[in-house]
Amino acid sequence: MIVLVLNCGSSSIKYKLYDMSNESVLAQGGAERIGLDEAFVKVTLKDGSKEKIMHDMPDHKEGVKFVFQLLLDEKYGALKSLDQIDAVGHRIVQGGDLFEKSCIVTKEVEEGIESLCDLAPVHNAGHLRGIRAVDALMPTTPQVCVFDNAFHSTMPAHAYLYAVPYELYEKYHVRRYGFHGTSHRYVSQRVCDFLGVDIKTQKIITCHIGNGASIAAVQYGKVIDTSMGLTPLAGVMMGSRCGDIDPSAVTYLMEKLGKTPQEMSEFLNKQSGVLGISGLSSDMREVESADKAGNERAKLALDMYSYRIKKYIGAYAAAMNGVDIIVWTAGVGENQEGVRWDSCSGLEYLGVKMDKEHNHCRGVEQVLSADDSKVKVVMIPTDEEIVIARDTVDLVSQNK
Repeated sequence: MIVLVLNCGSSSIKYKLYDMSNESVLAQGGAERIGLDEAFVKVTLKDGSKEKIMHDMPDHKEGVKFVFQLLLDEKYGALKSLDQIDAVGHRIVQGGDLFEKSCIVTKEVEEGIESLCDLAPVHNAGHLRGIRAVDALMPTTPQVCVFDNAFHSTMPAHAYLYAVPYELYEKYHVRRYGFHGTSHRYVSQRVCDFLGVDIKTQKIITCHIGNGASIAAVQYGKVIDTSMGLTPLAGVMMGSRCGDIDPSAVTYLMEKLGKTPQEMSEFLNKQSGVLGISGLSSDMREVESADKAGNERAKLALDMYSYRIKKYIGAYAAAMNGVDIIVWTAGVGENQEGVRWDSCSGLEYLGVKMDKEHNHCRGVEQVLSADDSKVKVVMIPTDEEIVIARDTVDLVSQNK
């Protein structure tokens, strides 16, 4: 089965085309600046190099149409005809309480995703545009939605509810949902395969640490807690997101800065975190370089960043009465050895013993802890797209 995986944002489309007979990637790339000037697609060629192609894309329909055009191109694609695409899988950030597992796209599913736009206005609106673009261009091709929060749907009520009047949950669905679920799902299973253990016997803490970051407690294969909340703003400190903050600090700053709720949300999401503390960048590579050059605020940002990750690891070890495996993944988790080292330092009481040589690596599946560490610390590069592709094959096959 040939499956196209689409991840549509507000102004972007990431795509991967799979031959699911052997799970090989046939073509991949990403469109950026959809609806804006100087829109382009960056395509990964067969030799691994990348090429930037400028193309006017006023909306997602034109963006998807151009992606299809590239898939048919001899240089950039791998198809003779769009009829070769058996199904399309979509990443959907927010499924709310309506969707707790992947599903075939129907009119009712589209309406459900649209009804949740208030909870994720930027993301869900972009996803819908992608689904409807495929509807228009390939109306008979089955589509599947894989929800980012679905893996977290096993959280118990005492973990996902906020301590506000219960009727606000009933009326407005205010609760912790969590995100990056497809990544947490992939790496929690993959690390068990890699180590040769049964996920149903393991207490795992998965650290998806990128520009956006979240941590999850996965006990015996099921999530019991996760750091992000109603939105991706909560939890650990991130590239430009503040993470956990006293709500009174938010209202206090709104008064002092004269910001509306929407302006304050933008401020906490896009001007805070590592960027806000360092005053330099949300890119951890730049902040680490500044720290090495003696920049004190860069050092402070790194110290805060690792400290907050460490606190969540300790909290989730307490919630599960121990931990067997700690997994690192995503852009920072896979590439910044200093963050991994600092975040795991001081966890010896849990049975964590790191190894500098093991930790000196990037982007590979590898045990980072010492051979005699009671808790295994492991890096597993994430692959959210293959999870989406597998779910798409399973659902479309069952539906035939």
